[in-house]
Amino acid sequence: MEDKNLHRISSTAIIRKEGKYLLVQRSLKKKSFPGKWAVPGGKLEFEDYSNLPKTTADHWYFVVDRSLRREIKEEVNLEVGDLHYLLDLAFMQPDGVPGLILSFYAKYESGEVRLDEDNVNYAWVTLEEAKKYDMVEGLLEEIEMTDRIFKGEDPRKIEYKKSK
Repeated sequence: MEDKNLHRISSTAIIRKEGKYLLVQRSLKKKSFPGKWAVPGGKLEFEDYSNLPKTTADHWYFVVDRSLRREIKEEVNLEVGDLHYLLDLAFMQPDGVPGLILSFYAKYESGEVRLDEDNVNYAWVTLEEAKKYDMVEGLLEEIEMTDRIFKGEDPRKIEYKKSK
């Protein structure tokens, strides 16, 4: 990779409604994780902020929030409440560009699910039901963490397998 500072930044949202979480099945045409079950989200785009007035003389604030809300609306036609940071992770995309994903959780606010072309199916599932889906690796643990948060427990009790 030529530019070691270059990362594609994406964000995802674990959306909770009445004790269930929204899963979406990715299109088989997607480069990353085709056909896997995931949660709504997508890439931060320059247009998410570049055409807006700067918050300060040099910066735009809340660009990830704006981008993730746009992605949720585009992918599943929903509005969510406050977005809460859960965790971040890095991975290598199929094209060799490193990716950074910022994972958030939020409560459903309004709308009826209507999928875009990036997703082919959806389901509202409990944590137990989620275990039956072929999800992107690590997502089940993120849903478990979110479930603990909503129950008032410490989300850090989830242990991740360490690579050797």
